[in-house]
Amino acid sequence: MIMTKIDDKQVYSIQQVSDMTGLSKQVIRKWEERYNLVTPKRLENGYRIYSKIDINSFMNVKVLSQQGHALKRAVELTKERNLKSPLVPDVSFYCPPAINEFVFQLLEKGIQCDEIELQLILQQAYHSLGLSDFLAVVVIPFLKEVGMKWENKEWSEYQEAVSSIVVRDFLVQIRRNYQVRKDAPLIVGACLPFEQHEIPIHILLLQFAMKGWKTMLVGASPAPNSIESLITKLKPTKVLLSATTTIPFEFDPNLLIRLDQFAVENRQTDFYLGGAGSIVYAENKSLRAINVTNSIEETLL
Repeated sequence: MIMTKIDDKQVYSIQQVSDMTGLSKQVIRKWEERYNLVTPKRLENGYRIYSKIDINSFMNVKVLSQQGHALKRAVELTKERNLKSPLVPDVSFYCPPAINEFVFQLLEKGIQCDEIELQLILQQAYHSLGLSDFLAVVVIPFLKEVGMKWENKEWSEYQEAVSSIVVRDFLVQIRRNYQVRKDAPLIVGACLPFEQHEIPIHILLLQFAMKGWKTMLVGASPAPNSIESLITKLKPTKVLLSATTTIPFEFDPNLLIRLDQFAVENRQTDFYLGGAGSIVYAENKSLRAINVTNSIEETLL
């Protein structure tokens, strides 16, 4: 797919809008004509062309309708937001944040499973924005979009896997090349055994690196007891444990009890447990030494 520029502004075809939003071309036309959601310009050949603002409007209506709003009301709310600022969310109701231009490009190349182009776009975004903004407005929003598209079956498992792997490898490269002082405090990030989703840990460790921490990663699905062995050897200041799913606890019902006991025996290290699966599983559990949290601010203290 090739993007077009008119008056130095990026525009998109209806097929590109369909690919990026997960809406069929028929639905896009219906929302235009019946609800007057957007008014696309047309090329000389009559083909519709759309702006980033148009795509954000379609995505906003889609999310609001999925949350239970009637379609007509979702359109009204989106139009109200656009009157205030078309690329800034209205905090009075939930809507997805405006998509950064780099995210648009990543979604387009992710559809095509173009690994080289994905890497080049990530590199350009990183050098243009700096690490903090790169993570906040490119990596995290892109991964959320990829996850939603896979869950909604808008993307295949292969499309999701290629995009995620390219992002993960790029984050690994950044972290390995990130310079910190030799005497910096050490933080270890680890997925729990049987947990495959390691990208959240990569992002957290990079956020710590920006604060001057030395970081070490124990990757996806480490061997049982390997986390404890590494911590015993390195004696880090902090440990971040992650479980996006509840699978680690289902495979090993005593896992959390053992880790908490280990944390009790290693009070010189602060232990934090995060991720959606951890929050759900540990909700009614009484832990003595592990802090369960989904807040990066808390772990940075």
